[in-house]
Amino acid sequence: MRQKRRILSYIIVIWMTVLVAFPLTTAFASSKVYHVPIHDEVERGLHAFLERAFKEAEENYAEAIVLEIHTPGGFVNAASDIAMLMDATKIRTIAFINKDAHSAGAFLALHADEIYMVPNGTIGAAAVIDSVGNAADNKAHSAWLAQMQAAAETSERDPKYALAMADPKINLPEYRAGGDNLLTLSAAEAKKVGYSEGTVANFQELLAETGLKGSDIVPIEPTFAEKIARFITNPLIIPILLSVASLGLVMELYSPGFGVPGIMGLSALGLFFFGHMVAGFAGYETLLLFIAGLALVIAEFFVPGGIVGILGGVLIILSLLLAGANITQMIMAIVIALVVAIIGMVVLMKFFGKKMHVLNKLVLMDATTTEEGYVSNVNRTELLGKVGVTITPLRPAGTIRIVNERIDVVSEGGYVDVGKNVEVIKVEGSRIVVRQTEKEMEE
Repeated sequence: MRQKRRILSYIIVIWMTVLVAFPLTTAFASSKVYHVPIHDEVERGLHAFLERAFKEAEENYAEAIVLEIHTPGGFVNAASDIAMLMDATKIRTIAFINKDAHSAGAFLALHADEIYMVPNGTIGAAAVIDSVGNAADNKAHSAWLAQMQAAAETSERDPKYALAMADPKINLPEYRAGGDNLLTLSAAEAKKVGYSEGTVANFQELLAETGLKGSDIVPIEPTFAEKIARFITNPLIIPILLSVASLGLVMELYSPGFGVPGIMGLSALGLFFFGHMVAGFAGYETLLLFIAGLALVIAEFFVPGGIVGILGGVLIILSLLLAGANITQMIMAIVIALVVAIIGMVVLMKFFGKKMHVLNKLVLMDATTTEEGYVSNVNRTELLGKVGVTITPLRPAGTIRIVNERIDVVSEGGYVDVGKNVEVIKVEGSRIVVRQTEKEMEE
């Protein structure tokens, strides 16, 4: 009986220890705040980086994600994808504008749960423009206005300010908006109209203001590969990269062997696929498709017909299209690269007199010229200056006799009668031309 009581006491002590220890452990466990930068231009490579950051924060049960924003804007499609990423997470998101959130940056800030700004920060100037800096067409402009309005309404902010950021037709003269001016709010103005929860001097003050002071801060920075990917996947860089690749490979066709131009072209293509694979736009299947296409193009040099080479070219273009984030942008980039390649070929042939050495393996370049020792018949140059006698009339063709040899000839002029002396004045292969003369034939 005593032993049973002792065992029961042990069980009660252990149970009470667990009950006491668990809440203590929970109470002293610090929360995690992920600090993620959104700097420079908003583009597709940034989406891949943020996707990794959000996934890591969710896996580690982060209490909040602070997006430190300092960007002049970027591409609408990339901003839309990042906004979907922000909307999908259940983690508290805080936009810390340090120092500017313009265009796509303002759009992303509106998708955060809270917005805080540094004293000299600004938010706004969110007109949508095309790739060359001109105002977008009505369709794109209308869609962007709807997205800005929805972003404001979702975060329970007055949508008229979001619309004024994207449309200069909306007049808000008290905030310098209207006419040709888009709305851009200062930190004080943003707080006044409800587009900011507060103004803080720095990140530490932000943590104190948001009740996150004492949390474990987990800074997330792009890896070296992600930085390269962000640069390479920029829609302005892609056509340059493909143009370098096409120009390098074209120059290689005009060079004997394989050298610097070929290495330059293949390196540019390698960077293209590397950046798009790191950014998550391309998989190994697109790379294998490109390698298969390249192999078929090389095989064309050994297999006549042209079909293999055409199929290889189609596979290469298809792999580039599938690797890109936007089909339309990739088509434009490929067209630009092809134009650059054509211009390069013209310059090499017209101005530098280059010949395509690779054609030596595809086309018979030898000519059966006399200089190379080729003759279609005997060239009787030894007859030049010889004198013979016509044994048939020359009308103008006929036959003469030089010593004891009969030779078919053509007269230089018109008719020459039988028995007249003629001199050989020209020999062109089998064609021997004679002229009537007063000279006598040598016996």
